[in-house]
Amino acid sequence: MKTQLETAFNLLTEKLQGWLNAFIEILPNLAIAITVLFASYFTAKYVNKLVIKLVSKKVEQKSITNIVARIATVIVVSTGIFVALGILNLSKTLTTLITGAGVIGLVVGLALQGTLSNTIAGIILSFRKKIQIGNWVETNGFSGEVMDINLKGFVIKEADNNLVIIPNKDILEKPLKNYSLTTRMRVMLECGVGYESDLDLVESLTKQTIANTFSQVKEANEVEFYYTEFGGSSINYLCRFWIDSENALERLKSKSKAIIEIRKAYDKENINIPFPIRTLQFDNKLALQKSGTLQEEFSNN
Repeated sequence: MKTQLETAFNLLTEKLQGWLNAFIEILPNLAIAITVLFASYFTAKYVNKLVIKLVSKKVEQKSITNIVARIATVIVVSTGIFVALGILNLSKTLTTLITGAGVIGLVVGLALQGTLSNTIAGIILSFRKKIQIGNWVETNGFSGEVMDINLKGFVIKEADNNLVIIPNKDILEKPLKNYSLTTRMRVMLECGVGYESDLDLVESLTKQTIANTFSQVKEANEVEFYYTEFGGSSINYLCRFWIDSENALERLKSKSKAIIEIRKAYDKENINIPFPIRTLQFDNKLALQKSGTLQEEFSNN
């Protein structure tokens, strides 16, 4: 028994001694490999900045610049990893990793079809000229400024300063309204005036007020004004005019300003903007008849 223990101990010692010798032999290569990895990391950061600087001179779209820079960074880091493995004489391991990566990539690709579709959609969106970072867009029930288009999602900053991250595939599959593609927007304002109002005066006053309020409207004739219906308590109209704007927030501000100025103009001319009124009518004759019926019943009793 003692002999067997000594033999096992000797084998273990020889094994550990062999590993130590191998580690000492590979130590210089290990140091070089680690140096290569660090060098590839810092080189990737430098290449990222350099690519952004060079591509931005040729391409105006920031999304394309960001995508190209990210791809260049991945290539540099991957190259550093492969070189480090080669320095460590792990060529067989490298081949095994590449083969395994192919098999694993197929499995992962089937399992993460949604993620891959978002990645592909992100690349497609990055090359679309009509969707750029800084545009004001409306899509999937959200509206705001495009902050980033990456391989994961489409980032929008809304007017309330909240960030919304939308999957790239949803951007491609659903309609998108880009307010920044045009320099003009039409503001639509609905209101109503009392039935006693002079409708010709209301129309001319509203048009003139809009023309005086907004510098983009040069003449009152440029303002569209249409009476739309006889409402329950007012005669309703629709007023439309154009402003110079590239986002929906400016349109909201313009609409708010128009409402304020129109209200002031109506107050000066004593034009009423009525609120809904419900009139309840009680038939007095019917009440008297009921009262008489009750009296007859009491007298008969």
